Amino acid sequence: MYWFIFCDNRLLLEKKEKGGYTIPFGKHPPVPLSANPLTVPDTGDMVCQTGTADVSAEETDRYILVALRASWDMLEPRFYLIAGKASQLLYWERHSRFCTACGTATESSPLPVMRFCPSCRHELYPFISIAILALVRKGDEEILLVRARNFKGAFHGLVAGFLEIGETLEECVAREVKEETGLDVCNITYFGNQSWPFPSGLMVGFTADYAGGEIKLQEDELTDGAFYNRGNLPPLPLKSSLARQMIDGWLTHPSSLSK
Repeated sequence: MYWFIFCDNRLLLEKKEKGGYTIPFGKHPPVPLSANPLTVPDTGDMVCQTGTADVSAEETDRYILVALRASWDMLEPRFYLIAGKASQLLYWERHSRFCTACGTATESSPLPVMRFCPSCRHELYPFISIAILALVRKGDEEILLVRARNFKGAFHGLVAGFLEIGETLEECVAREVKEETGLDVCNITYFGNQSWPFPSGLMVGFTADYAGGEIKLQEDELTDGAFYNRGNLPPLPLKSSLARQMIDGWLTHPSSLSK
């Protein structure tokens, strides 16, 4: 079975003999775990277990520890996707130990992704935060790129924000663009979505056309924002991100961006 082991929010990878990295495989976990492992559901014909190392694991000649995001270009795509699911499963398990209704310690269930309260019988399932991405076009030659205060790298991305109760995804797009940049948009169109295990989210991408207004940044959220053309693009997000896929799609097909 494959072992998706995390230590200090980093993923344990095994070095291949001929170079590169993979997920450890074997009957037993490659390092001691702090608790019983969890089975990662819906992984096809692969048996996948996940857990947390019980001590701070050290890199060796055989293993290394890397941030999940950094493992994207180090692993086969199937392993990276399962690693993201495993990370979300562990995050949910850590945050569902007590009933959100009465505070009683929860118990595991026969279902792989459900815990329940033995006192009030409340059931707890993994929670997913939904956020939108908005690629705003100004004609065929320019798109809106912004730099958020929480960006760790020196890059610009797309307007993003979390879905609020009572609104549709399209309403969320219009609201977030207006709140963060002061701009109005129209022709909001679905592009695609991506699981975003940082820590447990779903990114939903939309394109939209500029409809009016002048850029006025929400300064507690953004440090920069402007329309850019192909000749003056700033550093862009990682290729693994949905935002980058959308931007690359615009670069290839500016007037008909849809997935």
